[in-house]
Amino acid sequence: MAASKKSSLAVLTLGAIGVVYGDIGTSVLYAMKEVFGSGHVAFTPENVYGILSIFFWTLTVIVSIKYVLLVLRADNNGEGGLVAMLALASQSVKDHPRTRRVLLSIGIFGTCLFYGDGVITPAISVLSAVEGLEVVSPAFTKAVIPLTLVILFGLFAVQKRGTAGIGKFFGPITLVWFAAISVLGISHIATNPVILWAISPHHALGFIFHNPGTTFIILGAVVLCVTGAEALYADMGHFGKKPIRLAWFAIVMPALTLNYFGQGALLLKNPEAVKNPFYLMAPDWALIPLVLLATMATVIASQALISGAFSVTKQVIQLGYLPRLHIQHTSVRDTGQIYMPFVNWGLFATIVLAVVMFKSSSNLAAAYGVAVTTDMLITTVLTFFVLRFSWKYPLWLCLAATSVFFVVDLAFWASNLMKLPGGGWFPLVIAGAIFLLMVTWKEGRHLLNQKLRVDAIELPAFLEAVFVSPPVRVEGTAVFLTAEPGTVPNAMLHNLKHNKVLHEHNLFVTVRNKEVPWVGLDKRVEIESLGHDCWQVILNFGFKNDPDLPAALEQIRGRGCDIDVMTTSYFLSRDMVIPTIGGGMAPWREKLFAQMHHNASGAADFLNLPNNAVVELGSKIEI
Repeated sequence: MAASKKSSLAVLTLGAIGVVYGDIGTSVLYAMKEVFGSGHVAFTPENVYGILSIFFWTLTVIVSIKYVLLVLRADNNGEGGLVAMLALASQSVKDHPRTRRVLLSIGIFGTCLFYGDGVITPAISVLSAVEGLEVVSPAFTKAVIPLTLVILFGLFAVQKRGTAGIGKFFGPITLVWFAAISVLGISHIATNPVILWAISPHHALGFIFHNPGTTFIILGAVVLCVTGAEALYADMGHFGKKPIRLAWFAIVMPALTLNYFGQGALLLKNPEAVKNPFYLMAPDWALIPLVLLATMATVIASQALISGAFSVTKQVIQLGYLPRLHIQHTSVRDTGQIYMPFVNWGLFATIVLAVVMFKSSSNLAAAYGVAVTTDMLITTVLTFFVLRFSWKYPLWLCLAATSVFFVVDLAFWASNLMKLPGGGWFPLVIAGAIFLLMVTWKEGRHLLNQKLRVDAIELPAFLEAVFVSPPVRVEGTAVFLTAEPGTVPNAMLHNLKHNKVLHEHNLFVTVRNKEVPWVGLDKRVEIESLGHDCWQVILNFGFKNDPDLPAALEQIRGRGCDIDVMTTSYFLSRDMVIPTIGGGMAPWREKLFAQMHHNASGAADFLNLPNNAVVELGSKIEI
């Protein structure tokens, strides 16, 4: 039994190395280059020691202490990530509606920033890996951008096939990558072992004290060493805390430290290596194999981010901030493996725009940081509310636990604001556009539901009136979907008006998406008899559950309503939204909402309804 647990831990740790730490593992390709290549830091031994110390303690404070030791504790039923943290924080302040609204807005904007970061990270990672060809020979310079785009296209093109087949190689390849960067670092540290003294924090403090202005400026480049730190929290539900912590402290952190210190030793010996210190660490014979390995590592890192984009989008849809999108499941065993065509190709198009517009990893580095440091700040703020209101810790302890991280995050964020003119605006524009779509959809759905409630007919009274002189009843079961329990669905009104029949059994089903990751089967179904073989059914799903309506209805067997799947029909209302002047939103936003509503994927696909048993009846609704 103990051997089995050890084996399982080893497998999960290996998986975490491949999926969780791909981004931060490939940051060695460009982080040191951007700090010293900026021209703000002179090549003196004291400065090299100071920068290495800042790198080490940035990794220690932000990743090791904040994320690995503190934030990983803030799990939402075993799940992590900004959406899970947002749900946890908002639930903890549900008795303070104004605070809850503010936290929801902040958290949703943080989720939007994930997409902005998701454009920059694959672009800078793959581009920086392919730029190694320039070190092999300047003749390859013109091939860097086309080759980068070809690799990215191939990566996005295979998404529809799923990653189950190749995913098992992610961990081993990334482990080889960490071994390779460790060996490179050790080979140069061996020529100057004294470089290891840079671990002492007095080198970092000394640099900051003597160069406060320069320190503030270069923090925008130092932040590159923690690219992807959010991923270790977001993937907690897949791997668990222990494998993520073990992978970080046993493999990732030592490998990154060795490589950065090796780059520092190289720069002390040869300052001209600043043009690409990572690749210039390698002997000539190893350059091409290293470029290939780096490319594979960056592709794996990008894959993890793409999968994360699919997962986050699905969660946001179920929280009600985006319209339904077409989702394909790419694995029969793992329900978490999904493919969303719109998200996939939208992300690809924006990444291509970033590569073509910025042209080099150095230029992309100028755009990177604003989004990720804002997300770090938001995570710290949400963590405070979880500690204070969910875990009920004393105020002084909550402030002590989060204030240091808040100050550190604030310093990095303020430094990165200087990047706004040089490209930092790019991920913010992406995040802002998505945030506008999300709040428009949320507010539009609220207005639509308000309109439906105003025009709604009470279901019990309506059924009582219908059964005074009941229509013809036919065999089988009719399932009517309704947004509000206790109201008559438009689809039922249209069915009675046009078909003039009523089924033998009638279910009025409302699907509710809760602000929790998972809703167990014991809390999935609420059922109430309305008489005359009619039932009100409420189905509860978490934002990580797969909403499968037929499977959920199987649970009502033996509770007074036994339905036959083969004779069940699903009646849906397909409403057409008509914007009106003087409504609840600006006219252009109402038109935007109407277009989003029109283009939303059908509820039948989203709820996994059988295509041959669905009847859609439309109506027009003015908002």
